[in-house]
Amino acid sequence: MISKKFFILFVLISSILYGQEIPPIQIFTTKDYKAEDQNWSISQASTNEMYFANNKGLLEYNGERWQLYKTPNESILRSVRVINDRIYSGCYMDFGYWEKDNFGKLNYTSLVEELKVELVDDEQFWNIVSLENYILFQSLNHIYIYNNISGELKVIESQNTITKIYKVDEAIFYQKFNEGLFMIENGKEKLVTDSDLIKDKVVINIFNSNGNLLILTKENGFYVIKNNTVEVWNLKLKQTLFHNSIYSSIQLRSGGYLLGTVSHGIILLNEDGEVRLKIDQTNGLSNNTVLSLFEDRRGNIWLGLDNGINNINLNSPFSVYNDESGVLGTVYTSLVYDGKLYLGTNQGLFYRDIKSHNQFNFIEGTEGQVWSLQNIDNTFFCGHDKGTFIIYNNEAKLISEIQGTWQLQKINAQSDFLLQGNYNGLYVLLKSNGKWLLRNKLEGFNISSRYFEFVNQNEIVVNHEYKGVYKLKINEDFTAVESFKKESVPKGDKSGLVTYNGHVLYAYEDGVYRYDTKRESFQRDSSLSKLIDSKHYVSGKLIKDQNSDRLWAFSENTLNYVEPGKMSSNYRSSSLSLPNDLRKTKVGYENLLELDNNKYLMGATNGYLVFDLDKLNSNDYEVSIALNRITNYALNQEARVLKIDSTSILTNKSNNISFEYSVTNFDKFLNSKYKYRLLGFNNNWSDWVEDSTVLYENLPYGNYTFEAKAKVGNAVSGNTITYEFEISKPWFLTPLAITIYVLILVLLLAIVHWLNQQHYRKQRAELLKKKERELEIKGLENQKQLMQFKNQNLQQDIENKNRELGMSTMNLINKNELLNEIKKELVKAKRIEDLKSVIKLINNNLNTTDDWKLFEEAFNNADKDFLKKIKSIHPSLTSNDLRLCAYLRLNLSSKEIAPLLNISPKSVEVKRYRLRKKMNLEHDVNLTNYILQL
Repeated sequence: MISKKFFILFVLISSILYGQEIPPIQIFTTKDYKAEDQNWSISQASTNEMYFANNKGLLEYNGERWQLYKTPNESILRSVRVINDRIYSGCYMDFGYWEKDNFGKLNYTSLVEELKVELVDDEQFWNIVSLENYILFQSLNHIYIYNNISGELKVIESQNTITKIYKVDEAIFYQKFNEGLFMIENGKEKLVTDSDLIKDKVVINIFNSNGNLLILTKENGFYVIKNNTVEVWNLKLKQTLFHNSIYSSIQLRSGGYLLGTVSHGIILLNEDGEVRLKIDQTNGLSNNTVLSLFEDRRGNIWLGLDNGINNINLNSPFSVYNDESGVLGTVYTSLVYDGKLYLGTNQGLFYRDIKSHNQFNFIEGTEGQVWSLQNIDNTFFCGHDKGTFIIYNNEAKLISEIQGTWQLQKINAQSDFLLQGNYNGLYVLLKSNGKWLLRNKLEGFNISSRYFEFVNQNEIVVNHEYKGVYKLKINEDFTAVESFKKESVPKGDKSGLVTYNGHVLYAYEDGVYRYDTKRESFQRDSSLSKLIDSKHYVSGKLIKDQNSDRLWAFSENTLNYVEPGKMSSNYRSSSLSLPNDLRKTKVGYENLLELDNNKYLMGATNGYLVFDLDKLNSNDYEVSIALNRITNYALNQEARVLKIDSTSILTNKSNNISFEYSVTNFDKFLNSKYKYRLLGFNNNWSDWVEDSTVLYENLPYGNYTFEAKAKVGNAVSGNTITYEFEISKPWFLTPLAITIYVLILVLLLAIVHWLNQQHYRKQRAELLKKKERELEIKGLENQKQLMQFKNQNLQQDIENKNRELGMSTMNLINKNELLNEIKKELVKAKRIEDLKSVIKLINNNLNTTDDWKLFEEAFNNADKDFLKKIKSIHPSLTSNDLRLCAYLRLNLSSKEIAPLLNISPKSVEVKRYRLRKKMNLEHDVNLTNYILQL
């Protein structure tokens, strides 16, 4: 009967907590960390890296990437504890420690091997604690106490099972099952209590509670030792924990207690043992069996589960309501009214008390899509797909059946008239006799009016994201649209319209435009346009706070808002790092509600998100970036890990280098971003990026310094990582190569100089030779010219002699002709005897012998060797024949030759004939031509 009551109480408590808002939970699966499912122990290094004892070995997580180090004997790693710079671990038949080398890699040292410890068969080490200079390793039957200064080892043995070992303040406790609770004092065990209440119960942990020992058992709750007496600590809590099997637990720095169960997730208790939070697989955890718990330096809770690892951001500015059952659906709007929180979703309207963790209740009749929830003059209006509802006492009354009510606004600040935007235009509601009624439609305008704002008494601007922005002029009694026109501002996908600080604002991807009443048009507002991140645009919807006068906008990676300055009229702009994939809002239908004191609720596709702006804007978040790994490689060669703590000199071919860095940020909703630069290559910082790895390829030789910073949310890392390295010159630019080049250059210069000398010598010789040749040619030319002159003179002489010869010949011819004529005339005389002396004298003058000698001498001077030549050709020729040939050579006719031979022309022809015979000339060969051609 009692058990049944306890069970009913447990179910009631579970149902109450089912509707709770829980901190953000990060889930890491075996695919994420690439090891096995069970994680038995957790610890954190001074540099904030997390370490997990996994079935596969030691897991390291630095906030960006996981690294697995397998246990040397390939057994399950059961325990891990970071002490100073060492990571101690225990596994099957071994315990020891890990240390990082200069390359950032962990290396293992086995203390069992180093100290030659003799272990019992199948011994495993489940817990590790430290006290002063001692490290204690606990197995089920032994506690090995290692002095890390002296290296000495002591052993405490037990016949009964040692369930666990616990450190409380500066004392070490442990339980021997069925014997009692012991402590170590002066290196020896001492019994603390052997009370029957806890002697045969498995003790999970021991805490200090107000100076007393608070003992947590596996299945029987808490006990406290007061004045050496053991008693139940909190009976109500004992009943609450009934049917819960506790496997792990820790005491939080806040004073509360966190319990990890075997099948119901975790339970968070305050210092007095009151349940504050329960999280299991139904509302966030990836597994209900919690093998290990750890609170890191930022207050995050790490869960080593039977299947995976979870991280709960317990102190996060964010809390999440996950609608795992799908009852709520997507939240489109929210409102706090009369102490209750209302959520308008695509499933209808839900509510619960604002301070309650109960489940949300559904308001009957509101099934379907809710578009807006508004408190107008203390009347609760609900814009719905079905029409317009008024909500009173959590009941819905339909006052307008016009489908698709987007929103409502007062007309000219009059409380009795409301203007509502619907799927097919604008409608007027009238309050009559205390009741709201549909009065009329504004005729003449039938476009869906999700966004509308008054620009003056009778003019409205309406935004339709696919058609554009319209300005409507309405008649005095608000029954019809007299005219409307499209504004010049461009239409925009998921654009928005809102009134802020008395100005109508239109926002889309290009920025924010303010309606200028003087110009009667929209003008771009450069100050407010900072709200819209065009590069990462998702929505132009703007939301104005009802209380704090902030104006909010949404981008892909941030929430942006502006608020009026306190000392000036300028806006102050701020942004929150909250990516869209984490906030999970419905794009274009983002909604934000200020709950109280800078605490906001934001609707999501599977519930809602609550965040505290004060915590988000606090500056107490310390960010430190660490350099994890440096790798360089040459083209088509294997990568090589470099030492982190020293300057590297890389070969010229190994000019590809990558840097991996991280910041130990474990907050789900605060993204880590990085910026970097490489001095010597590009001195400008990069943009903020989420990638924590950068690769530089084909770097030229020179000295470089790599720098990187980190940012978590809006907090920038207090440190900057730096790494200096040098890429050496290529071999052909080394000093030896340069020396060789110089020597080669000198040698080449010497060779060139020698060749130049040879060339110039050769050129000089050639010039001299050329000059000599030119002089020789010039001399020859001179000689030639001289010879020409001589030849000319000779020719002139020849010509003169020929003339003389011709004249002489003609004179002879004339003389002989004259003498012959005289002779003929004398012969005719009667007294011939008287003339004989004259005829004799004439005959003597006709003697051609002397004339011939003179002629022959002149002929030989004019035509040298002709007579010899023709004589040699025709040796049978006589002197008379030669004489005839000479005359023929002068091309004399027979008539001209006859006087020279003192014969008749006919006799000359006879001589010519005889000469042809002697020369054996052919009949067709002309004698004169033949002689002329010789």
